[in-house]
Amino acid sequence: MSNILNRFEKAVVDIIQLKEIEEARLLESISEGKWSIRDIVAHLYYWDKFNLENMLPYMTDGANLPVFPDHDTHNAEGLALLRDHSIESIVDLFVKERRKLIEQLNMIDDDIRFTIGKGKRKFSVESFAKIFLEHDLHHLKQINLKLLA
Repeated sequence: MSNILNRFEKAVVDIIQLKEIEEARLLESISEGKWSIRDIVAHLYYWDKFNLENMLPYMTDGANLPVFPDHDTHNAEGLALLRDHSIESIVDLFVKERRKLIEQLNMIDDDIRFTIGKGKRKFSVESFAKIFLEHDLHHLKQINLKLLA
């Protein structure tokens, strides 16, 4: 497993730890007009689900993967889908989906290169995962700042 995927896996550990925190804290907005920690975890889960269903199956050498969906629409759809789920069930969904994502990313040859949408940039599995690792780190920082407040 590459260093990027090891770090991608670390998010699982960080998110599982949220089960130890009082649910009311996880339902508070991280700041005015922002999502709650619960919503952030749902958001991370929904992007992993999208990648598993819509990107990984097409990661072959020379492939052109589908364009990413409109972020605002995709995020709203994910939050609506999980609106009635408890934080515990959302954490469980995230953990299951993330582990499946990492397992499948590990099965793809490191040498393949592909593009996304109309882009010309060639991605590898590692450079693709790095996009979402940076996304994780952004949201984990938000979560940690909220919990330290």
